[in-house]
Amino acid sequence: MSNTNPLLQQNKRRISPGIVVVIVLVLALAGGVGVQYYRGHSKVEVSSNGRPEPTVITGPGVSGKGVTVGKAGAKVNIDLYLDFRCPHCAEFEEQTGATVDKLVQDGTATLTYWPLQFVNPDASPRLANAFAAAAANGKALSFADEMYGDFSKSWTTDQLIELGQQLGVGDEKFQQAVQNNTYAGWLESVGKAADERGVTGTPTVYVNGKQLPTDQLSSDGLQNAVDAVAS
Repeated sequence: MSNTNPLLQQNKRRISPGIVVVIVLVLALAGGVGVQYYRGHSKVEVSSNGRPEPTVITGPGVSGKGVTVGKAGAKVNIDLYLDFRCPHCAEFEEQTGATVDKLVQDGTATLTYWPLQFVNPDASPRLANAFAAAAANGKALSFADEMYGDFSKSWTTDQLIELGQQLGVGDEKFQQAVQNNTYAGWLESVGKAADERGVTGTPTVYVNGKQLPTDQLSSDGLQNAVDAVAS
């Protein structure tokens, strides 16, 4: 005879797979909301990487022209087409930043930023506009460096203004430029100029008008391309 009590058996209930899936989804969504909240509300902390700020030769606002920094009269110009929400651009910045700094500092090359709006229809224009506002105040490299340096941050409007303040350019004029999307028209002209040049993705790099092949988007590749035209 079986010792199993049929009444007890009835009370043993299994959690159905559907319930487990729902629980997992709820937890995942809650975690996602938490991460997004942190990205949008976390404090801005400027890293002390010691990168010198080059002179802005051509500031934002000139239709169809990027922001050029460095020493006037350099033999080489590096055109950098970038998107501040592009992870590959962040990787390129990390890999080549020191090389670009040296080339700009010693007067070998100037650097022209072409901020594009390919990746995220909301964030990319906002970050590009804030970069322009910072560049107009002489902080092109530092602002770009900090945004890429904390790429996981949402970089809300408040965070962008806070970054400007920490970099010493957070006055009312800067804040208004960020809040009012002041450089939208200029950014459209930059995007049009990029289209006319055949730029279809970021990062795209030209050294004295010659595009750097994708497999040369590295510190060595950039240095070699500069050396070839600087010698």
